[in-house]
Amino acid sequence: MLSQIVDLTNHPLQDESFRRACNRTLREEGVLVLHNFLQKAAVDSVRREGQDNQHLAFYTANHHNIYLAPPDPEFPTDHPRNREVISSKGCITTNQIPDDSAVSILYNAPEFREFLCVVLNEKELYEYADGLSSINLHYADAGQELGWHFDNSSFAITLMIQNPESGGEFEYVRDVRDADAGEMNYDLTGRILDGDVAVNRLSMNAGALVLFRGRNSMHRVTPVEGERTRILVVLAYNSAPGISLSESARMTFYGRL
Repeated sequence: MLSQIVDLTNHPLQDESFRRACNRTLREEGVLVLHNFLQKAAVDSVRREGQDNQHLAFYTANHHNIYLAPPDPEFPTDHPRNREVISSKGCITTNQIPDDSAVSILYNAPEFREFLCVVLNEKELYEYADGLSSINLHYADAGQELGWHFDNSSFAITLMIQNPESGGEFEYVRDVRDADAGEMNYDLTGRILDGDVAVNRLSMNAGALVLFRGRNSMHRVTPVEGERTRILVVLAYNSAPGISLSESARMTFYGRL
C-alpha cells in the first residue's frame, strides 16, 4: 500500500544509507526537501480531496509577533520583540480527512514513522491525542500569507500538494536565534523584518516532502498570487504520547475543540 503512495524507488525509506543521508542533510542544512516523494496518483487524489473539502475549512487572519508570544511591555510596539505581522490561511483538520486518504495512510505507516525517527533523531513519534491536530490541510488563496515567525516545536513536516500560480514562496534565514540559551538576536530579526537581509528560498514541487527545523530559523510564506490555491499538508507528531494541542490554540487555529 505504501508503494502506491510514496516513490520508494527513489526514496527507499527502510534503507539505512538513505536514512543516514537524509539525517545528515537535515543536520547540516536545517532543511530536507525530498522532491517527488509522493506518487503522482497520490498527489492527484489528495488534491481532489482538498478541493472537495475546502468548503469545510476554517479561515483565520491573525496578527502576531515573530515569537508567537504575547507582547512584552518592556519593549516598545515597534521593537522586533513586539512588531506584528499577519498570517492568514484556511485549515481542515484530522477528523475531516478520510481514513483511507493517502495522507492518513502515510501518517500512520510504521515505515514512514521509523524513517522520520532516524532523520529527526527521535526515539518515538506519536499522534496528537485530540482529533484535530495530527494532520491538517492548509489553504492559501490570493493575498494570504504566513508572516515571519519562529516555530515553538523543534521540527515541522509538510507535503506540498498544489503550488499557486505565483507567490506563496517559503523563505527563511537560518540560525537567527538560540532559543535554548535565551538569545533572541533582536538586531538581526529587526533587519529581516525590514527586508535588509538576504533570504533563502525553498523550491517545492507538488508531491515534495519537506522537513524543516524552524525553532531558531526565522521563516515565512510570501503572499499567494493568482487564482490557484496553495494547498499544503502538515503532518504533526509528538515525542511523547497523550499530548493534545492546547484548547486556546485549537480555538485559534480550528475554531472549535
